[in-house]
Order: sequence, then C-alpha cells, then structure tokens
Amino acid sequence: MVINNTEVEKQQKKRRREWWLFPFHVLGTVRTMKTSGAASSATGHRHASRADKGRHVYKYIRGILWFFFLLYLLTCGPDLLWLLASSSFAGGEVAAVEPHAARQSLHSTMSLPTLFSRALVEASDDTVVQQPIKLLSASGLMEDLKVFVYELPSRFNSDWLSNERCSNHLFAAEVAIHRALLKSSHRTLKPEEAHFFFVPIYATCNFSTVNGFPAIGHARPLFATAVAHIASAYPFWNRSNGADHVFVATHDHGACFHTMEDVARKDGIPEFLKRSIIVQTFGVKGQHPCQDAAALTVQIPPYVPPEAIGKALAERKRKRDIWVFFRGKMEIHPKNISGRFYSRGVRTEIWRRYSGRRRFFVKRERAEGYLSEIARSVFCLCPLGWAPWSPRIVESVALGCVPVIIADDIRLPFPDAVPWPEISLTVAERDVGRLGRILSHVAATNLSAIQRNLWRDSNRRSLLFNVPLRHGDATWQVLRALAGHRRRTPVSSS
Repeated sequence: MVINNTEVEKQQKKRRREWWLFPFHVLGTVRTMKTSGAASSATGHRHASRADKGRHVYKYIRGILWFFFLLYLLTCGPDLLWLLASSSFAGGEVAAVEPHAARQSLHSTMSLPTLFSRALVEASDDTVVQQPIKLLSASGLMEDLKVFVYELPSRFNSDWLSNERCSNHLFAAEVAIHRALLKSSHRTLKPEEAHFFFVPIYATCNFSTVNGFPAIGHARPLFATAVAHIASAYPFWNRSNGADHVFVATHDHGACFHTMEDVARKDGIPEFLKRSIIVQTFGVKGQHPCQDAAALTVQIPPYVPPEAIGKALAERKRKRDIWVFFRGKMEIHPKNISGRFYSRGVRTEIWRRYSGRRRFFVKRERAEGYLSEIARSVFCLCPLGWAPWSPRIVESVALGCVPVIIADDIRLPFPDAVPWPEISLTVAERDVGRLGRILSHVAATNLSAIQRNLWRDSNRRSLLFNVPLRHGDATWQVLRALAGHRRRTPVSSS
C-alpha cells in the first residue's frame, strides 16, 4: 500500500485546527443514539424504557464532555478564556474595573472592553506574578550626576519650619527632597560642574488659621521673588533661561497653584517657570495645562512620613480583619462651590452606600490609629479629593493593603519602578455603586497574587522619601528621572 504523506499531513493539520469541535462531534453521535432510541418507542411500550435510557446517557456524556472541555480551557488556553470572558461580561456588573492591560500580545492587537484589573488576568501566569521588579541601575544612568542646591534666604524655606506640620504633612515632599539632596553624593558645591540647579522653596507651609489647610495664594509671588533673587545673584538662570533649574510644587494641581481644577487650568503655570523642570504630585493621563506647559514635569508621590510607616509595620497584626477600609473627609451633603463638588461626589456616594455595610469600615473622622487600621485591611479605598492623587495610595502600598483607586484618568508616579497594574485596582468613578461586587470578584479570583506583588519591599521603598537618600527611594527616583534628561557635560558659565 502506498501512503500519501502529504494527504496524511493535511488531515492531521485539519484535526489539530478543529480540536475544539470534538465535543460537538461526539454530542452529534450521542444525539443520533438518542433519536434512534426515541423513534423505537413507537413500536410499543416495551421499548419506552430504552428511549429514556438513551436520553439519560446523552445528558451524562454531555456533562462529562463539557467538564473536560472547560478544564482544558482553564489549564491550557488562558488567552482564549480571556477572549471569551471579555465578550461575555462586557457591560455586566463585573465590567466596572478598568483593565490596565491584558497580555501584551492581546493588548497590542485589540481594544478590550472594560473588565477587570490586569492583576486579575496575569495572576494565572506564575512567570508574570513572580517576576522580580528590576530598577534601572544607577551606574551609567546616574553616574557623575551633579546637582547644585541654591542657598536661598530663609524666608523661602527654613522660616516655615517653625510649624512642625511643614515637614510632615502630605505636601512635605518639598522639604524632604531638599534635605535629602543636601546630604546626597550627587550634590555639588561647584555650580559650574552641575547638570541641574535645585531651587528650595517651601510653598505649602502657609497653613490657614481658619481651616488648618495650606493657603496657596502666596505661592506665585514667592516663586517669582525666588527666581528674581537667583537671576540677580547667580549667572546660571540667565544662561539657560531656567531650563536646567528644578522646582518642587506639591499642591493639588502642581505649579498651577490652585485647589480648584478649572481655576488651575485657567491660571496655568507661571510664565517664568515654563522652561524649567517641575517636580509635582499632580498627574493625569492625556493633556493638561498643569503638567504639559512646563519643559519637563517629574511626577512624585505625596509625602508620607517613613517613620510612621515603620512604626505601623512593627506593630501590625498578621491577620487582616477589615475587608474594605476608608477613613477621611466625606460630606453627607456636599457643598456646591460654583458648580463643583468635593471629590466630584464620589466620597459622598461611598458614605451613603457603604457606611452601614458590615464588611465596609467607613469613617468620616481621622483617628490616632489610622495607619494601623490600614495595616489591618484587605482593600483600601483611595478616592480623589479636589485633585486625583491621594496620600492613601502611598499609605496602602506601604502597609500592604490593596489600593482601590477611584479617580478617573489619574496618572501614577514612577511606573518604571512600581508595577501599578499588578498591585492595585482602578475603579471608574461612575462604578462606585458596584464596589461590593467588584471586590468580591477580586477576592474570589487572585487576591493572593495581588497581595504577593504588593508586599515587595521595592514598592514601599520607591514611594517613600528618606533623609538621607536611599538607593531606590522616592528622591532617588527623581534623580534617575533627571539623569535621563541631563546634558552630556555641564554648560560652562563663561
């Protein structure tokens, strides 16, 4: 017998392509058996039991086939399962959490509907979950980086430290970065060899006597006066028109210096800062005048005292007995401020829907044990305030509570160092009413994988400002970002 190998190979390829039709071929065969059994019942009552038996056999085999078919999908076809899930759940209750990304191959070829966090998709692949986070090496990128720190009159910085809050509140990165640079090996006392010039201004330490919050109205003239001072006392500002000068602006909307976004947009960044480098907490996806008008913006996390985090970690209990946690400002009847509502009404909705729920720990007052409560929690809600960013994101990551970020279009700091899609959940503001179902779905799928990723020490280190600077910490990340934009050699002042 002569065997045609080409024909055999064609048949084998056809069978491999049509593997998924196998259960249906078998079902068709069983259905024929069932039909034959049913037809034979017409010959008499004696054959009725045979038809019933055929139907039972059909159902039994159908169940077995579907079981093995689904088992194959779960073990060998996760990509196909993702496609099936995305088409099945789109628009349903689970479709409330934005996907940061699916698998890279799918992400590059199609736009997936809103489904769930990337962490939920990738947890089934141990190579993704267990892959170590690699910080870019300081050698090469930061080698010989030099920063000159201006010595400004005390009215621009140290005078404000008479209030202890100045160095500890959520905007205090302006103080921490200054202190870290003063003790850093990257600091140079020779301005002619510097790649960058740091201008230390503490703009958020003017606390209002009315409500205790920072009053930011003085920030623009304070910055303008500081620039005038260095431009007259040193040659370096005029040499580059400030292009190599670094400022820190940690208020709600950065160097736009206003709490309300519409006013911040209208005012914009001061003209004299637009050629400079702005280090700020504010960041959103897409274009925004408070982040795009400057020559370069480096986004940083809000300040959380590392000593407080260390204390909470030392005292934490191993068991997390709070399922969902939020403590902070929530207006029961939000004030309408020229058509604007605090947190765009998100925090009010959280209070109305979840303050009485058994599994939700939602409180409106700050308490002494606030950080220890985060350390006891599984999920920590991080809704926007007047601006998208919140110190709760840093506190949650540092203490191992999964941050549930509720702030549309927020951009998160240091994405090269912190794998945000693998350690956090992002919920659309409009889907706050579905939080219970969303978090139950996460808990039932791969919560342990998210927590394992979250607990890496590198995440905590990247988001905290230490004095002195530590390799990989928040100030180090700022220097790394600056190093990516440094000139090959400093420009001579001559």
